[in-house]
Amino acid sequence: MGGCFSGDVRGGTEAVGGGATGAAAGQGQGQGGPNEALDHFLQGHGLRGLYTPLELSFSASKLRDMDALSKSDPMLVVYTKMDGRLEEIGRTEVILNSLEPLWITKTMINYQFEIVQPLVFRIYDIDTKYHNTPVKMLNLAQQDFLGEAFCNLSEIVTKFNHSLSLNLRNGSGHALQGTMTVHAEETASSRMAVEMTFHCLNLDNKDTFSKSDPFLRVSRLSESAVAIPICRTEVINNNLNPVWRPITLTSQQYSSRDDPLLVECFDFDASGNHELMGALQTTIAQLENLYKSKAGANFYSKKGQKKLKGQLFLDTFQEKVQHTFLDYISSGFELNFMVAVDFTASNGDPRTPQSLHYIDPSGRLNSYQQAILGVSEVLQFYDKDRRFPAWGFGAKMPQGPVSHCFNLNAITNDCEVVGFEGIMSAYSSTLYSVSLSGPTLFGPVINKAAEIASHSAQYGNNRYFVLLIITDGVITDEQETKDSIVRASDLPLSILIVGVGNADFTQMRTLDADLGKRLQSSTGRVATRDIVQFVPMREVQAGGQVTVVQSLLEELPGQFLEYMRTRGIKPQPPQHASAPPAYPPPPPQL
Repeated sequence: MGGCFSGDVRGGTEAVGGGATGAAAGQGQGQGGPNEALDHFLQGHGLRGLYTPLELSFSASKLRDMDALSKSDPMLVVYTKMDGRLEEIGRTEVILNSLEPLWITKTMINYQFEIVQPLVFRIYDIDTKYHNTPVKMLNLAQQDFLGEAFCNLSEIVTKFNHSLSLNLRNGSGHALQGTMTVHAEETASSRMAVEMTFHCLNLDNKDTFSKSDPFLRVSRLSESAVAIPICRTEVINNNLNPVWRPITLTSQQYSSRDDPLLVECFDFDASGNHELMGALQTTIAQLENLYKSKAGANFYSKKGQKKLKGQLFLDTFQEKVQHTFLDYISSGFELNFMVAVDFTASNGDPRTPQSLHYIDPSGRLNSYQQAILGVSEVLQFYDKDRRFPAWGFGAKMPQGPVSHCFNLNAITNDCEVVGFEGIMSAYSSTLYSVSLSGPTLFGPVINKAAEIASHSAQYGNNRYFVLLIITDGVITDEQETKDSIVRASDLPLSILIVGVGNADFTQMRTLDADLGKRLQSSTGRVATRDIVQFVPMREVQAGGQVTVVQSLLEELPGQFLEYMRTRGIKPQPPQHASAPPAYPPPPPQL
């Protein structure tokens, strides 16, 4: 997608916003999470999604005193762990003579929901003779080690006040005296957003027997002039003077008011070969001026050489602060993980190495284990009790019929297991207690997950459910599955589907509205929102630029926010512990 213009805009009408009702769907309307256009671009170019910048601050308590005639002079060093290696990302200043340091220097880090981000903190007592040396130049091997602590970034951001206290340990993992506290704060700019309403006049007609069906796509231009899609409008059918519903761009999406944006207008085509009707380069600041002036901006041809008669206008332009994904998570909202595993016979005999269910004695994980472990490792921090419903489908039960939704732990009345270790253990045990059978039905497990989500929503709105389905093949209840998904689109539920093996996954792509029209039930009802993300494991692994887990989870924050915002559900107010006054109260007046 070199240069400023691109015709790469696949998807059906619903995938770009058509058919939505009420407040527009979060992905197509720039609600702050990843969207279809961005998702497709990133997967095609090996780029990652948008990050949330966080500022980390630090303090410590009851540190060891390593100095003979004074107290320790502590400094804290922050590392991230990537591929088993430590990478330093920040150092604080040195606090003189203190066992209770409160450091001023902050460390910036980008939070990314779809990956586990391990952090390591190490505290050193800086020798007096190095006090005039810049902290970045200090040789840590020459300083006294006071202890280290470990956590994942998600453990910090899920706390009510974004603060986490950790016990210090030595290099061997044994407890040492002292604790440290890390506090994460989302930058104010990450909550800023701009809501705009566009309309166009006098667009060139690209159709022969009717008028064009225009939609807008907004992209951010990188330093190398690559257009990264960040938002799309809905399609307006048969209209050369369209007025679109409002769209919202977050500051994370447009970066700054003066960074270049590309606005393109396309004539929608059901084949995905949308025809460019004009484009223009602009900025948020220029769009605000356009709104104030009530003037129109002319579109240009594909290569920018010809000014077209079609013009772009802004009817509204409003800057606002909106709640972010982390605002919800840190105020007590949970992501509750559920998993369903395909035990149909097409997976092959689990006792043979050719089977997709083969348990390798060497410890090498099969595709099912990889998907379970990868997704649950990320989501476990967002589920407070870490008790996960786990089901199997498509297997013949011991001395019973084929079941299309059975508890993976073999307990009749309780479908939950504890932690991802519990899922892995129950999965392995089930392989040797059931007979792989068929057919492949998704409806029963989706209905079961929807039942749990519906029941929870009746008693509160701070829980959102995530169902992971791992399958090897073609479903035989396609319409029933679509009906179940359409019904579930009104619930606090997202569905992640991983395709393992070499089967034809065309049906799965149909369930994922990113690649076509929004799902429609057998009664004609259209899904309220896109709640399905499908990833074929073989294709992601072949690409090698992002992991299966990243591909699965990158849309989830956007789906979560879409559900909360369209229902007017707001984060819970922060809970502050009562603190003693900084100064004693004044004496009473006599």
